[in-house]
Amino acid sequence: MISTIRTIILVIAITAFSTLSVNAQDATMWKVDKAHTSVNFSINHFFTAVTGKFKDFEGNIHFDPNNLTGSKADFSVAINSVNTDDAKRDKHLQSADFFDAKTYNKMTFTSTKFEKKSDKEYLIYGKLTIKDQTKAVVLPLKITGEMEHPMMKNTLILGVVIDTTIDRTDYGVGTGDWAATMVVGDEVKIHIPMELNRKK
Repeated sequence: MISTIRTIILVIAITAFSTLSVNAQDATMWKVDKAHTSVNFSINHFFTAVTGKFKDFEGNIHFDPNNLTGSKADFSVAINSVNTDDAKRDKHLQSADFFDAKTYNKMTFTSTKFEKKSDKEYLIYGKLTIKDQTKAVVLPLKITGEMEHPMMKNTLILGVVIDTTIDRTDYGVGTGDWAATMVVGDEVKIHIPMELNRKK
């Protein structure tokens, strides 16, 4: 009887360990198609929204709805790639009045956890670093579509979008200067549509 109980306990332990090992494995890696991905933002100048984007960015995303424990993402954005269709404004944004690109040349995001909200919606918990400030954030990720690539064999396409809002003053961007503080809004809307692909 004792031997049987020990055997059952051993089987349960092995099963649990096997499950943990599977969950610990990284989820499927998706490649970011930079030609069909953009990092966009919008912020008010007085009462009017001014839009822009960062043209230089890198990202890695491992994502599997059936393996959220192994899902992870990290991104970096080059500050000097900011583009608001106004060279003078772009130079000012790169200056010490705002991002101080000479000292802090990148902003980064590293995930800590993925959470499911629905079949098409997920939350990515992580750390966002801008300048010398790192804050915990939650990025809502929405799946916009998935299909086989019509022009690339054995390749899947996944469309996702991230829409969120941050307060620039939390990161010391544009604080301390009267014009930056009073003329420019605090709330920054972020819109990142991404096209991802991977081999089947």
